[in-house]
Amino acid sequence: MFKWGIMSTAKIGREQVIPQLQDSENGVVTAIASRDQSRARDLADRFGVPHAFGSYEEMLASGEVDGVYIPLPTSQHVEWSIKAADAGKHVLCEKPLALNAADIAPVIEARDRNGVLVSEAFMVTYHPQWHKVRSLISDGAIGRLRHVQGAFSYFNTDPDDMRNNAELGGGGLPDIGVYPTVSTRFSTGSEPQRVQATVERDPEFGTDRYASVKADFGDFEMSFYCSTQMALRQLMVFHGDKGYIEVTAPFNAGDYGHATVTLHNAGHDGAETFRFPGVRQYRLQAEAFVRKVRGGDEEIFTLEQSVLNQKLIDAVYRAAEHDGWEKV
Repeated sequence: MFKWGIMSTAKIGREQVIPQLQDSENGVVTAIASRDQSRARDLADRFGVPHAFGSYEEMLASGEVDGVYIPLPTSQHVEWSIKAADAGKHVLCEKPLALNAADIAPVIEARDRNGVLVSEAFMVTYHPQWHKVRSLISDGAIGRLRHVQGAFSYFNTDPDDMRNNAELGGGGLPDIGVYPTVSTRFSTGSEPQRVQATVERDPEFGTDRYASVKADFGDFEMSFYCSTQMALRQLMVFHGDKGYIEVTAPFNAGDYGHATVTLHNAGHDGAETFRFPGVRQYRLQAEAFVRKVRGGDEEIFTLEQSVLNQKLIDAVYRAAEHDGWEKV
């Protein structure tokens, strides 16, 4: 079994990732690290994890860990991904990996010089609903794709939440704006050429609380909005000249709602719905990661893909500073 170490006691690890790692077919959590030894021990005891470390460095030095999952604040992702790779550990790092595309280059260098696997944890790319969307589009089920529409929002004004802390890398685009972009790129195999955007920042937190984006992919357009201070919503629609695809619960499948993909025909007089009950996308992600580590022919979200997605987010911020198009 692949031996996972968890770097911090963050909520996403406690509630989503650790339980699904423990249920995976090829891995087990053997260590949890925190800067607070007692917090690491408490979480380790909760999940029956044998080792609890009072520092991240101590866990990286341990022979009881093959790879780490990093759910630290965004501003620390690059630093600890590099340190983990240099310690010879494989790395699955929460999104976003970085706050600008240029910062990913040293992570790639660390991956290559140490011969380890480093991947940004875009769990949606492992969910079968998104593989179904991709196959429907590539098979011509909706004809020529003309437009992609997306939305991702929630309401959170907690000043103690890192997502509302600009210094820690908070904000709507880094937290949730990356999902409409990565799922569109994943499903279509296309890259954006230019963007237009409006970004509104919270006057107290300094983080972006609303963004409205239009992206030109050449053959089709994409429009989406994301917000950290709007009513909860998730939406993705792929609209072609012969039909359209609606994705229900596109990002938090199972939590936001049931995972379905519905294919509508051009006349809107018929629809076919594909359902994906019981899928645990964090488990699928972890299992694919381990198979890749062991030499399997697995499709993994690569650091090169991370660079391309972050370039789009970077361009959105630049575009918001002026009227008109910004090149990606």
